[in-house]
Amino acid sequence: MSADPQPTGVPGPSRRNDLLIKGLTFMMFLTFAMTTDSVGVIIPKVIAEFSLGLTAGGAFHYATMSGIALAGLFLGFVADRLGRKGAIVLGLILFGLASALFIVGQDFAFFLLLLFVSGVGIGVFKTGALALIGDISTSTRSHTATMNTVEGFFGVGAIIGPAIVTALLVAGASWKWLYVIAAALSALLILSALAVRYPERVRTDDARTDLRATLAMMRDPYALAFSLGAMLYVGVETAIYVWMPTLLQGYQGPAHMLAAYALSVFFVLRAGGRFLGAWMLNRLKWTTVLAVSSLVILLCFAGSLIGGVDVAVYLLPLSGLFMSVIYPTLNSKGISVFDKARHGAAAGVILFFTCISAVLAPLAMGAVSDLFGGPVYGFALATGFALLLFGALAANAVLDPSRVILAQKDVADY
Repeated sequence: MSADPQPTGVPGPSRRNDLLIKGLTFMMFLTFAMTTDSVGVIIPKVIAEFSLGLTAGGAFHYATMSGIALAGLFLGFVADRLGRKGAIVLGLILFGLASALFIVGQDFAFFLLLLFVSGVGIGVFKTGALALIGDISTSTRSHTATMNTVEGFFGVGAIIGPAIVTALLVAGASWKWLYVIAAALSALLILSALAVRYPERVRTDDARTDLRATLAMMRDPYALAFSLGAMLYVGVETAIYVWMPTLLQGYQGPAHMLAAYALSVFFVLRAGGRFLGAWMLNRLKWTTVLAVSSLVILLCFAGSLIGGVDVAVYLLPLSGLFMSVIYPTLNSKGISVFDKARHGAAAGVILFFTCISAVLAPLAMGAVSDLFGGPVYGFALATGFALLLFGALAANAVLDPSRVILAQKDVADY
């Protein structure tokens, strides 16, 4: 499992094999999204089952994110050291075993341990999969389009997972069966990963593939810039899927049905927008697309603050359509500025900052809401994040500091 096999004299994978690799990657993202984005439905049940407070119940979210973050930082190099197949199979094994063990668990602390281990598994196979996208892409532009498609499937998983949990609860079954389903899918993905022929690993003489190399990458200005951009975006997005239901709670206006399904509408628009983004980014300048999208997001948040819940019920779900392209594009460009031999480490660094934001941003919004007396104040903080994000992406559109290095990578790596 230490190398991606490629027989001597055999050319790179065929187009059919590339499609199989993409399909495997799409299904990996869909599978883990089913679990990570279902916690909002599961947490109330866990709180009732174990008589927990809101902070303790929220650990169901933080445990997974912490595992992903630490794996991204400390194990991101595994995809470069063991090869893409090695990282993917290892990560899927960890994720699958942790998910399967939910069915025998009875203790809250045990569940948190399983969530942390599954997060580590996600971090390992996700960095392997993200690095693999670079191996099969034909240009930095196609890399970005593929990344948006991959995140589109993540968005589909984010819709399917909560629906499965809801169906289980209506049928009187335990929410734990969601993780058993994820474990079964992981077993199928492991068999698929072992059967698919991977492209030859890219090696360079000066590319170190260890923890020190990953930590050194955190001082790189491109890695930091794209990571901080991803952090700002995640801070804005978490306001929606963590706090929007609380903000809209009790709304009884003419759009009460939309308020009830606002989060589902957001996820559907986010998923659909990513598939649209894959098409759009093959034709338009990515810096312009991101700047315009971030401006519309800012207007949606600002309009919600000014107009109150009567306006927020429309604008906040709509923001999902414009959020869709930002994270996968920043992720793609942040990885593409590095040599392919270091794509795993680069993906790990960005993933670390992403997950840190996924933990700290909703905590900060909750604290501000508690301090001032309502979720609208947390959304005021999120609007500040949206303003900073727009400022950064507008400056990026004007200055385009990564244009030269991305053009160089198109020639050198693709």
